[in-house]
Order: sequence, then C-alpha cells, then structure tokens
Amino acid sequence: MATDKDSTPGSIANPIKFMDQDFQTLLEKCLKSRTLFADPCFPPQQTSIGMPEDPDPKKAIKWRRPKEIGVNAVFVEDTIGTTDICQGQLGNCWLLAALSCLTMHPTLFEKVVPPNQSLSESYAGIFHFRFWQYGEWVEVVVDDRLPVREGRLLFSYSHTRNEYWSALVEKAYAKLVGCYGSLKGGNISEGMEDFTGGIAYSLQVSSRAPQVLWRSLTAALSRGSLLSCFIQASSNPEVGKVTGDGLVKGHAYAITDSDKVTKASDETLLLRLRNPWGFVEYRGPWSDASKEWDDVVKEEKERIDLKQKEDGEFWISAEDFSRLFNVVELCSVNPDNLEDQNIALNTWSISEYKGCWVSGSSAGGSSKYTQSFWKNPQFQLDLTQHDRAEEDNQHDDGSRTPQEKRAEKEKSKAKQCTVFVELLQKNRRKKTQADFLHIAFHIYKVPSELKGVCLRGDFFRTNFPVGSSGKYEAQRGSWREMQLDPGNYILVPSTFQPNQPGEFFVRIFSKTGNTLGTQDFTCSSSFLQVMATPLSLEDQERVKKTFDEEAGADERLNPKELMKLFNTALEKDYHLPLDTCRQLIFGEATKGRCRLSREKTGTLLSTLRHLQTIFLQFDEDSSGTMSPFELSAALQAVGMQCDGKVLELLCERFASGELHMPFHSFVSCVTRMQKLFALYQSETSQEVKDRGINSWLLQFLVV
Repeated sequence: MATDKDSTPGSIANPIKFMDQDFQTLLEKCLKSRTLFADPCFPPQQTSIGMPEDPDPKKAIKWRRPKEIGVNAVFVEDTIGTTDICQGQLGNCWLLAALSCLTMHPTLFEKVVPPNQSLSESYAGIFHFRFWQYGEWVEVVVDDRLPVREGRLLFSYSHTRNEYWSALVEKAYAKLVGCYGSLKGGNISEGMEDFTGGIAYSLQVSSRAPQVLWRSLTAALSRGSLLSCFIQASSNPEVGKVTGDGLVKGHAYAITDSDKVTKASDETLLLRLRNPWGFVEYRGPWSDASKEWDDVVKEEKERIDLKQKEDGEFWISAEDFSRLFNVVELCSVNPDNLEDQNIALNTWSISEYKGCWVSGSSAGGSSKYTQSFWKNPQFQLDLTQHDRAEEDNQHDDGSRTPQEKRAEKEKSKAKQCTVFVELLQKNRRKKTQADFLHIAFHIYKVPSELKGVCLRGDFFRTNFPVGSSGKYEAQRGSWREMQLDPGNYILVPSTFQPNQPGEFFVRIFSKTGNTLGTQDFTCSSSFLQVMATPLSLEDQERVKKTFDEEAGADERLNPKELMKLFNTALEKDYHLPLDTCRQLIFGEATKGRCRLSREKTGTLLSTLRHLQTIFLQFDEDSSGTMSPFELSAALQAVGMQCDGKVLELLCERFASGELHMPFHSFVSCVTRMQKLFALYQSETSQEVKDRGINSWLLQFLVV
C-alpha cells in the first residue's frame, strides 16, 4: 500500500490526474488571468446530474458558486465535524455516512481533502480531492458551481448551511463515477475504502454479545478504523421506513464514538451514531431527549460532548444497539488494524492485480458451469511463511482419551498462514445507477506437480475449494480473512453467470514471503493433427461421381463445384457458403490455384465429417451453434490448445464477436489455424521462434 512519502505514480503524494487535469497548473492559470475555473469535463448540465429533469419550471436546477448562494460561504467553518455533512435529495447515505466517519480521523481526512483550500485566499473557483481507486490514488479537480433548486443546495450540505467542503467532495466523487445519479444506492464499505484505501468488511451484530461487540467497536475506533451500521430492510418498500424508535431501515449510519457513563452505581456502555440526513434521530433510551440523562452529572455530559439538539447525532446503549441494528461495516487502513488481535501481524506485503472477464474467453461463470469455470483468470498463491498455530476447534465432549488429547494438541502446533483476500469489480457506476455483477472468489490447493500449470476442467471437477468469499453477491467487493496451510494455491475470481464482461481488482495481504502471481496464467498454444477417419464408401462414390460430371480437363473442382459436393454430403444445417469453400481450398497446398484435386477433395470431405462430429459433440445445447467456451473444448478435440488471448481473437475474427458460432465459421476457424501452425513450423527465423507460437498466432490472425 502506498505511503505518504511514496512518490511513485498512484501514491497519495503523486496521485493519478483524473482526466489529465492538473490542479496546480489550472489554479495558476486562473489566478494569472483572474478568471474563475469552469470545468469542461463536468459541465453544469443535466448530463452531470444524471437524472430526469423535473418538468416544473419552479424546480429547475441552477448552478451557483458558494458566494452566489450565501454571502457568508466558507470552505470550512471553524473545524471539521460530523455535522458538516447532511444528505440532500439523493439516495447516497452510504457515501455520506462514510464521509462522516472520515471526519473523526484528521490524518485520513487530509488525504481526501487536501488542506489550504479556501473560498477567499487564492480563490479561483477550483478545488481538488483525492480518492483511492483500485490500488492507486486519483486526484479529481472540480469547479465550485453546485446544483441549486429554489435557492438551496440540491444535494449534500452542511448543517450550518455556510460551509461547502462536503458538497464539493460529493461533486468530485460524482465526477469520478460519471454523474450524481450514479451515487444512488451503495454499500458503505465502498465509500470507506475509496476514502482510505483500507479493507472494509461486515460484522453481524448478532454474532457478539452486546458487551463484547461494544469492546470490539471501541477497540476498532481507537485503532483508527471507520465504522458504520444499518438496519436491514426485509423488502424494497421497507427501505427508508422510520421505525417507532426513530431509526431508518436500510439506511447507513456512521458510528462516531463509544463511551460509558455512570449513573448512581450503574455503568452504561454507549455508542454515538449519526444519521447523514442531519435530522430524524433515535428516540429511545439515552437519546438526546431521554430521561436517562437527567441523573447524569454535568461533568459526565461535558466529557462525552453531549449535544441535545436535532443534528442527526445521538447516543444509544450497547444493549439497544444490539437489539435494533443488524450489520456493522468496518474499514481498517491496514491488516494490523483488523479485528483479530489473537495473532501477531507484523510484516505484511500486498499483492495486487487488475484483470478482466472477457465474454467467451475469461468470463467462465461459477463452478456450476463445468465446461467453462476453468477459463476464469487463475492466480497462483504461494504460502511459505506461517504466522499462527492452527486452533483446535474440535469440541471436547469428554469421550477422548488422554492419549488422543495429547495427539490432538501436537497436531494443533501445525503452523498456518493468514491471508486477507479482496475482490473488487471496477467501474460499475458509470451508468446512471450501480450495475454490479454477482461476484465471488474461490481458492484451491494445488499439488506440487501442477504448480505453474493452467488448471483445466478436470481439476475443478474433482477438487473442492479450501476457501472462498462466500455466496455470489451483487456488490462491489468480496472480502475474506483465511488461515491456510503452507503450500501452493490457485485463486479464481468469477462472476456467477458466464459471458458477463467486466473488470476486476484483486488484492491479497499476506506475510512477507508469501506471494500472489502477478498475472493470470497463459495456456500454451500447440497443434497435434488429429487424423480423420477414412472416407466412407458412400462418400468415395459421391466424390467420384462429382469429378466425373463436373471436373474440367485438369481434373479439379472450382469453389462452386466443391460447395455443391460438400452441401450434398452434409446435412442442411451444416451447409457451407462459397467463401468457406474458397478458404478450404487455399488452406491446402494448391500452389495458389483456386481448384482442388480429387485426392485432396476426398481428404477435405473426410475432415468435414470429422469436424461435424466434433461440432455435434460440443454443441451441448443442440442449438446448431457453438459458444466460445464450447469452441475452446472443440479446438482441443481437433488438437489445438489455445490461450485466452488467441481464443478471444478467434471469436472476434470468425464469430464477429457474437457468442454463437455456426458450423461454417468453425470450419473457417480450424482451417485458418491449421494453415498458421503449418507456416510457423516451416519458419526458419530464430527470432520468430523465440517469440513463440502465441505471438505468431496473434500477429497473423488479424491479417
């Protein structure tokens, strides 16, 4: 993970310039020309809003700079605080709850909101913010024209109405993902990770006793973790419903503090929460107006900074929190801050990789799709440094002998490796709303003899994963902490359905010495000619008759005559067009002549019969067409093993990028590949040989 002192591109000190806009250059240009910055990349138009325009003229959106909205406008008023953020007319509580958490950590806050920005000093209508995006920090520049309706900010605003930093952060994030509409609906962890670059994960409230949960959350807050929570809604109509206690279902709350107060001789454990709306507060015990505060001494109230006003912030007891809330989202900036403190997490390394699922090539779907799951990207994970003793999880019911207990104790000394794995899908907010695929990852242990080998379908059909992220879910990220024995493993990220294109980002935190392969495997391409069966007597007679009736003086058939012969022999659904017949002729050694001899015609017909048998075998749904995954298996049956890039190019070349290839396209594909393999074998240049068959195929398949 990049540090503040790291000057490499993508570090916090040297972030990637979003849309190639450099803040300092633009600021100096505006100050020199005495003009206010107008961002051409995020104009004050409905496209930047990304939602339907209200037909009521009175509700028309206008774009105004802060000083045009209020004369007392400031970037920050006094200090940064949770009440600086109030949700406007946009369903992005997930983002604002994460931002509320961020305000509790000044060092983290300054990473996102660089200091020394003002609406007065060196003001040029331009501001910049930084967000973590899949392994690197990105700097986003915005002007300060904000959407206003009837004189008030349409979206995020400050409780005091005078400060504008939160509205400008929201605008910058909207620009990053496409538009304001793209911010509707999301998981709190998404915002927390993009504000910190940390690891976000969920904790079921019911998994801990209230006192134990309170201690865990208190420890997480003290370690600098960001915390939020929500009440799960049982259905869509329930989202946003306010309960009798004043809590909102399906709504993200920030957890901003924890404490305990003493009343008489009783000690009560408390958590402080904040509703990003800036209003609608909890009305139960220990809320702002509850009678429980009456007997608490003034010094205690001042110590915990009790504010008994409608600002969206309130206290709640640990007991009531556990009773009313379902899920806590935590975000730790590094693995040492994670909740499990039973192990000494000292020296960590991070391995990262950006990849993609390509339809027909590397988007193999879940393991239920046995023919294509192995086509998903595969990452080699080598675990050599252990860091913890395997815990004895076996329940002792008193039936084991002392000898068995000693043996079990010895077994528990076996060391394991702790790894934190996260899979994120990228850029799924580029439309007017989130469009997340159902994703998950699985980890398989690999025997030493298969290390470094691209694992194929038979491996996954006979081996079960030793770890996974759980069920496939339509959210940006899947995360899991695992303890694995030292050894060789394969990490397979996948979507639930095959042929769903998308980009992803994998990162693994592990002890130094444990490594993740830097890229998915490239399966080698090779060709071993599979001999077709001899021509049947019926086909021999068919060829003889055609040549006797159609062939010219040179005893050869032209493409049209050849097409007539083949289509007489093949079933109607497998007839070949004229262009394919021309390709078949030039695939043979004809010395450039577009006519074929009797012998080669017989061989070609036998080959077509063989290809038809293979096509029928791998056309599993009997559709009369072949999917790219079926194509991969069919090519192996022919004797060709293609890597993902070659297969992707074949689909583009011979199926026009479609997911269904007819028989004649399959024939053209095989014919072209046979010719290229033959040419490669006859190549004498050592330089060409050194580059390998993959490079050769990729070069000439586009010709």
